[in-house]
Amino acid sequence: MLILAKGKFEYYLTAEGLNLLQDYARNGLIDEEIAKKMNITTSTLYEWKKRFPEISEALKKGKAVVDAEVEQALYKKCLAGDTTAIIFWLKNRRGKLWREKQELDVEQSVAINFKDDIHGN
Repeated sequence: MLILAKGKFEYYLTAEGLNLLQDYARNGLIDEEIAKKMNITTSTLYEWKKRFPEISEALKKGKAVVDAEVEQALYKKCLAGDTTAIIFWLKNRRGKLWREKQELDVEQSVAINFKDDIHGN
């Protein structure tokens, strides 16, 4: 059972606390770094995200902002002809067509002619 430090999680449910969490995520921090800033363990942060939808949503909103900025920067590099960026984009966005190992759906059928095999033909 999770024991919540009195007052600690409550702060992060306030407008100020939720904005701070959103800022952490918007600044590119990952959950482990955010938990450290909050002075809690990562597992506690995961539990709070499950238990308090407001915390989860604040982190998602912050991450969405920075993710969109990175996606836009990658897109611009692709348009500028950056080969590495183009390869990365294609492998991730069009993986079925551009992955290095193609998976083929091949069904092999082997017919054995027992009559010929018995007679040695």
